[in-house]
Amino acid sequence: MGSPRKDLRGRVLRKGESQRKSDKRYTYIYRDAMGTRKTIYANDLVTLREREEEIQSDLRDGMNIYLKGRATVNQVFDRYISVKSHLKDSTKANYTYMYNHFIRESFGSRKIGDICYSDVYQFYNYLLDEEELSLNTLTNIHSLLHPTFNLAVRDNVIRNNPSDGVIAEISKESGKNTGVRHALTPEQQKAFMEYISLHPVYCHWWPLFTVLLGTGTRIGECLGLRWDDVDFDKRIISINHSLVYYPDSKTRKSYMRISTPKTEAGTRTIPLLDVVQDAFELVQEEERYKKSPDYELDGFKNFVFFNRFGGLMNPQSVNGAIKRIVETYNAEEQLEAKREKREPELLPDFSCHVLRHTFATRLCETETNLKVIQSIMGHKNIQTTMDIYAECTRQKKEESFDNLAVKLDKLF
Repeated sequence: MGSPRKDLRGRVLRKGESQRKSDKRYTYIYRDAMGTRKTIYANDLVTLREREEEIQSDLRDGMNIYLKGRATVNQVFDRYISVKSHLKDSTKANYTYMYNHFIRESFGSRKIGDICYSDVYQFYNYLLDEEELSLNTLTNIHSLLHPTFNLAVRDNVIRNNPSDGVIAEISKESGKNTGVRHALTPEQQKAFMEYISLHPVYCHWWPLFTVLLGTGTRIGECLGLRWDDVDFDKRIISINHSLVYYPDSKTRKSYMRISTPKTEAGTRTIPLLDVVQDAFELVQEEERYKKSPDYELDGFKNFVFFNRFGGLMNPQSVNGAIKRIVETYNAEEQLEAKREKREPELLPDFSCHVLRHTFATRLCETETNLKVIQSIMGHKNIQTTMDIYAECTRQKKEESFDNLAVKLDKLF
């Protein structure tokens, strides 16, 4: 058993108490009724302990407020987020930002013990109809409120979770189905990549988009690739970390960090396709003429992809590039179609995550072993793999029946 902590005069200090050597002030660290870490200071130990007694009294009152259901949703959410110690900093920052942006100033100020199912239902409909949020965004908001209410249920503050079943009910309503992320068709994929490769302005994007479409990596995994992760001899790519770009929950200033995969499934190896190897070799060829920056982030260096300023790219810049490329392509395609008196074949609006979904679809078109697909994609849940596979096979079945119809028509 360790010796008790003492102050500079040799007096034994209680738990949470300490004395600073710099200015000899006393401090007391504690957590409030909602689980938030707090610190108080005093010039002498007697004053500190008087304030401790006041705090303990307030804590008892605060806990009574919580246990009697008089705490606000905001206070319970703050308590919930404070106990989620396993969350990555980027995840916690995004959770806090979304809560503060959509909930804190409105619904969050209500007493948790007064909220019923219809209150949550009305709030969600307000976000959909008045704030014009998508159901996908609403689902993300629900993923914050639902566990917040669950915490209050487990602490016996409220009997039931008032958000249970609300999303399912709203999803049933006409015109409020979650958006389905569609992969690019083979024709769209080919048109997109050929346009980039031949364009004098956008051609430098070809290696990155080739790697995205040829590996199915998440955008952060791709942007965080290092040459150490690419084994040309064994023809594999190791996915063991990700580049994350996230805002601070308070200042909203964005930071770039290296993050390890959230699940074991995220750490994986991917076969190196010939076209992907060509893309890597093209990047290496460019580096011979233009030395790559000596950039280091969280102990990681030797990165593959850089922006024109010598820094690492972020997902927003990649999505912005896709948007510019698609807009330019569609404008040119419309003019050409008008000259040729035909219907234009336009590219849809899409994000870099659609490229991952496109790879998964192409993989499902050639591979039937779901475990293999799950491993390559890094899906934690096999259901995610099954959903993509089911959509792919449905489309293939429709194509097969269309081809069959053409053949049968010739027999009648």
